[in-house]
Amino acid sequence: MRGQMPTKRGFLPACEGAPQGRKGCHSESGHPLSLGSSPSRGRQGDASAPYVSCAGFGPKLSYSMKYVFFDIECACVFKNIAKMCAFGYVVTDEHFALLERADILMDPRGKFRLTDRKGKEGLVLPYEYEDFKKYPPFPAAYRKIKRLLEDRDALVLGHATINDVNYLNLETKRYKFPSFRFDWHDTQFFWMNTENSYDRQVGLGVMAEALGVEFVPHRAVDDAFATMKVCEALCKREGLSVTELVKKYAIRAGKIENHVIKPPDSEGLKRYLEERETLKEAHAKAHEAFYRVVNKHMNRRKKGGTLEGKVFCFSKDVEDEVEVSTKLVRAIFDAGGRYTSHPSECNVYIARSKGGVRYQNALTAGAAFIPLDTIEAAMKE
Repeated sequence: MRGQMPTKRGFLPACEGAPQGRKGCHSESGHPLSLGSSPSRGRQGDASAPYVSCAGFGPKLSYSMKYVFFDIECACVFKNIAKMCAFGYVVTDEHFALLERADILMDPRGKFRLTDRKGKEGLVLPYEYEDFKKYPPFPAAYRKIKRLLEDRDALVLGHATINDVNYLNLETKRYKFPSFRFDWHDTQFFWMNTENSYDRQVGLGVMAEALGVEFVPHRAVDDAFATMKVCEALCKREGLSVTELVKKYAIRAGKIENHVIKPPDSEGLKRYLEERETLKEAHAKAHEAFYRVVNKHMNRRKKGGTLEGKVFCFSKDVEDEVEVSTKLVRAIFDAGGRYTSHPSECNVYIARSKGGVRYQNALTAGAAFIPLDTIEAAMKE
């Protein structure tokens, strides 16, 4: 259909003023659009891909800051290759007022093999796969994407952004283009810092639900827009702008330069890693002390005692309470019992409470559960 571009939802009007047949960018800002090309930055990647600019937001107006949110979809991702098929982006001012949003589609030059984080196949992108062949591959979009992300007046953001930055990096290597060079922030990392929780990665959908943002996974541009709304909601909850949030939590942006990617960092993450290392060292010392007693006294246990035939196992936190665990295991040995570090091999499992992988493994093997409180009370009698 002349003058329109195909999408799964139907057809979008072609960019105003765009020569018919020029493809590659679906713009959805509410402003008059014009099609042009930017000056070449070198021979590599200077294919004449169209780009969209918003009339009224050109050189005559200046903004102290604008935000560029982006998301990428790939036909397939392997360790050293990522074949991009969609680059979605949203541009706003520093108050999250929408300036532009668009999907840049491209031919991935490869088969679609979509997997989740665990490598399981079956994911489906919200596009008609055959449509991608109608668009030029990554080299035609390289300059447009580079200009968006390397804009000195823009703050670049995404969700789990390091993954998308890696896709860009792999594509530039694939086509032997110069590396991207820009700093970037991550709404997922913002969430970790505001929640002071660094031990799990929160998906965009979970974060959106927590912040009351409507989110239905769809095209790359829709995910970029959802990322923007989540960032806006988080800033509103915190009563801060993006730059103020970054300053409050001492967040350092991620970076890419010369094909080297540096992840974001913060003082909160630094403290978490230091505390985790301290706990790890304490656990190692407690483990060594406990099993030194087990190995020393196991073969000296009383034969024919009241616990003969009983094989005990403790939860990890009980083992780490060396003063309690060594006293208890000595009493077990004195009564003829034995000890194992494997819950699936015991017939008596001791912990402060029910739950956990070790607890489940013990009970699946037929072990009886005895709360530590019960044991400690019996030992005092």
